[in-house]
Amino acid sequence: MRLKLLLSHPSVPVMLAAVALGIAILWAEGATWQWGFVVLGVGLQMLNEYGLHRYIFHLKPPRQQWAFDLLYQAHYGHHDFPTNHKLFFAPIWVAVPMLVVNFAVIFGLLWLVLPAYALSLAAAIVLVGGVATFLGYEWFHMTAHLTVTKTRVERHVTQLHNQHHFRDFSKWFHVSPGGEVIDRAMGTAIDRETLKSQQRIEFIRTLGMTPDDPRLVAARDRFAHRYGLSAEERARACRA
Repeated sequence: MRLKLLLSHPSVPVMLAAVALGIAILWAEGATWQWGFVVLGVGLQMLNEYGLHRYIFHLKPPRQQWAFDLLYQAHYGHHDFPTNHKLFFAPIWVAVPMLVVNFAVIFGLLWLVLPAYALSLAAAIVLVGGVATFLGYEWFHMTAHLTVTKTRVERHVTQLHNQHHFRDFSKWFHVSPGGEVIDRAMGTAIDRETLKSQQRIEFIRTLGMTPDDPRLVAARDRFAHRYGLSAEERARACRA
C-alpha cells in the first residue's frame, strides 16, 4: 500500500529516473573510487532537507494570497491536514527545480577543480546520493503519517515528527533517519525533560495563524478539489 501511494505521486517516478541515470553515468565511467562520493550526497541532501523545511517551508505567512497559496501547496496545507495523502509529498514543482539547481551548483563547482570528473562526481553526489536520500525522506515522511506496522527506525522517525506537528512546529525539522543530529546542532531539537514541561503551541496545525484566517480559508477553498477536502473538513479546520 505504501509503495503504491509513493509511486502515485508525480515527482517520485522522475526522481527514480534521476537515480537510474546517475547509476548509469557512474557505471559507464568505470572508476570505483567515485562511488564513494555517494555518501557525500547523502549528507548534503540531509542538510538540504533541513534548510528547505526550516527556512523556506516555514516562512512567515505571506500577505499576498498568491504567495500564500504557493506556500500552502508546498507545506502549510500539510500541517493544516496532516493525514491527507495528497499533501504528504513535496510538489513536483519544488522537487524537480531543486534537483536541477543542486546538480548545476555541484557540477559547476566540480568543473572548477576536477573538470575531467565533474559529470560523474555530480551524478554520484546529486543524482545517486542526494536523490536516493530524498526518496528515503519521502518514504519515512509518508510512513510517519500513516497508521501502519512500522519498523523500529520508522517508529523513531514518527515519534520525533509527531512532536513537530503536534507539540512545537519550530522544532524537529529533519525527517530522514539520522537527521536529528542537524536539529541538535542547530538548536531545534527537544530533549525529553523539556518535552515533559512544554505546552503544545497554540494554533499548531495552522503554524500559529488563527484557523479562520482569511488566507487559510481562501487556500482551503481554492484547493479543495485538488486535495479532496470536503466542506465539512474545511469547516472543521476553521474551528480547530
